[in-house]
Amino acid sequence: MIREAARPGRRPNPARGNAIRAAVVEILASDGYAGLTMDAVAVLAGVSKATIYRRWPTKTELLVSVIDHASDETLTVRDTGSLRDDLVHLIAALADILGGPGGAASRALLFGAASDPAIGRAFRSGPMDRWGAAFGAAFRRAVDRGELTPDAATSYAAESGPGILVQRWTVGRPIDPSMAEDVVDEVVLPLIERYRPG
Repeated sequence: MIREAARPGRRPNPARGNAIRAAVVEILASDGYAGLTMDAVAVLAGVSKATIYRRWPTKTELLVSVIDHASDETLTVRDTGSLRDDLVHLIAALADILGGPGGAASRALLFGAASDPAIGRAFRSGPMDRWGAAFGAAFRRAVDRGELTPDAATSYAAESGPGILVQRWTVGRPIDPSMAEDVVDEVVLPLIERYRPG
């Protein structure tokens, strides 16, 4: 994780850092990766470019910081006692994240990841890993409860629900939390039937 660089003898102002990251997200969501410049970030955040460069010497470091910060808003994991209900909750929450401004900004970052490996690594080790962990935990709980056989947790069937959302998100198709029940009932549950005990 890339940390903000501190000036000697002065601690970075968290509010200013948050304003800069918020400006990056807004610009990415509205203008895409190509429209993201340090000048535009400085104007929208109400700071000088020097302030940005003191914290993040390069555009890549700023973007990695934005990804790190955004990935702290991880999916809330709720143990409902039922795999179906856990998945409906998680898919609705993921749809809410991907369908919002942060999701639009992250999609724009994917274009930057193609030319900047550091952005790709940050995205995979941040949001993608955390989302994967949340869904993996739901399947492991189902295995522990005896709902599924152990190999279900690492199956392609387990990836199908979030996979549908990420695919739609990547190509800019509509995503809404109301999709969650249909995705679970029409896709995920039929696919995991083969992993039911007995």
